[in-house]
Amino acid sequence: MLSDTAALLVTETSISMAAAKANRMNIDRMEFVAWMERIMERFDILSEHLITEQKKLQVVDGEELMDNQDLLQMLKISNRSLQRYRSSGRLPYYSISGKLYYKLSDVHQFIRDSFNKPVQPAKAIK
Repeated sequence: MLSDTAALLVTETSISMAAAKANRMNIDRMEFVAWMERIMERFDILSEHLITEQKKLQVVDGEELMDNQDLLQMLKISNRSLQRYRSSGRLPYYSISGKLYYKLSDVHQFIRDSFNKPVQPAKAIK
């Protein structure tokens, strides 16, 4: 009879330990989820802050600035062509800390100036 009581006591102890462990795992999981949510919120705040700072860096006198890479991708031209436009004075640029920048308004003007004027159809001779 003592062995049955001991076995029952061991079983009850095992069940209560398993329940306590399961409860602790759930609390740990809930704490983990809470921590992850806080971390993700901080990442979102950091991301917004970085985007704001990046926009501030790319604006001078209220005008957006573009760097070489932006312009090469926008115009779909080679680095050498861009250098040629700078050297000829057709495209104004600004050097800030050794890096070249272009005002968006100057780029738009360059594009407008680069368009060929439409050919006027010849008048019919009467």
